[in-house]
Amino acid sequence: MFTTLAPATDRLRSGLHALAGAAATPLVPADYLDLIDPLRSRTQLRARIVAVRPETPGAATIVLRPGPGWQRHIPGQYLRIGVDVDGVRHWRAYSLTSRPHEKDRTISVTVTAIPDGIVSGHLVHHARPGEMVHLEPATGDFTLPATPPERVLFVTAGSGLTPVLGMLRSHLDVLADVVVVHSSRTAQDVIAGDELRGMAAAGRIRLIERHTASHGRLDAEQLHDLVPDLSQRETWACGPGGLLDALEEHFTANGLLDQLHIERFRPAVIEPGEGGTVTFLRTGREIETDGATSLLDAGEDAGELMPSGCRMGICFGCVVPLKSGAVRDLRTGDITVAATGDDVRIQTCINTAAAACELDL
Repeated sequence: MFTTLAPATDRLRSGLHALAGAAATPLVPADYLDLIDPLRSRTQLRARIVAVRPETPGAATIVLRPGPGWQRHIPGQYLRIGVDVDGVRHWRAYSLTSRPHEKDRTISVTVTAIPDGIVSGHLVHHARPGEMVHLEPATGDFTLPATPPERVLFVTAGSGLTPVLGMLRSHLDVLADVVVVHSSRTAQDVIAGDELRGMAAAGRIRLIERHTASHGRLDAEQLHDLVPDLSQRETWACGPGGLLDALEEHFTANGLLDQLHIERFRPAVIEPGEGGTVTFLRTGREIETDGATSLLDAGEDAGELMPSGCRMGICFGCVVPLKSGAVRDLRTGDITVAATGDDVRIQTCINTAAAACELDL
């Protein structure tokens, strides 16, 4: 008769659970295991940077391995990444450029460093493999329909190419007739330029490059000359606001607006400070906070119904979406920043306002 003994690692894990369970009130053992293996966190979606691949002098592809909570994206969607830089957690949105079903289960975003860009500059020039980042689930409707149209046109400029890269890499086998009109400063500034030109050389797409250094800016009026069958194509466009505005005007004037799909990138500039106005979006109430009182206490003092289980030892019952603004962690001083329209989850019991902010309450 044989007796099966638990492996040493299992016994150690059990012991750690027992020890943590006795000493970790109001936290639970899993919270401490999150510190050892951050990707397994049950409260926050995280990813580890596994590679940083230069694309152009000012752009790089960041390859990420997300934790088990990651849900596959739809090509063309974007995700928000939370990056800690000098004690401040900044959130930015980047389009996913990888296929949803990569064999190694990684995902990637391609980032262009902008002047004075805190997050983009860090990711392109300073990020290293092993660094942890925070993630929000993929979102966005700049995607192809389940049954793609016979003729597709992509109009992009600069980093506006990134969501289209994700679509091309994922859907090219089911797209029968694809034209890509892309504008960049020079040929060397085209993200994934060699890959796109390879697709064109293989006859899989028709690629039209416009280089502003020699051709000037791409004009919406030029599209009919560049793409004579424009009216017969469904168009997806992403790039600077001026180009997108011009395209909207042009397609409207020609009765084609229903065939135009646009993705706009939003800038996020928030200066953290001490305290600020807290807006509860569902009730419309606004309160002023001093930067020392937790959002949970400030909300309750103002008569807001604040979800929580903190006082009963139930952690993370007070987690709510921060839709915009900045908050400071009262324990560590770390600042979390969210741009308008974001959905960044925070704990109100340990955070206070670090600027005007909006809570989905």
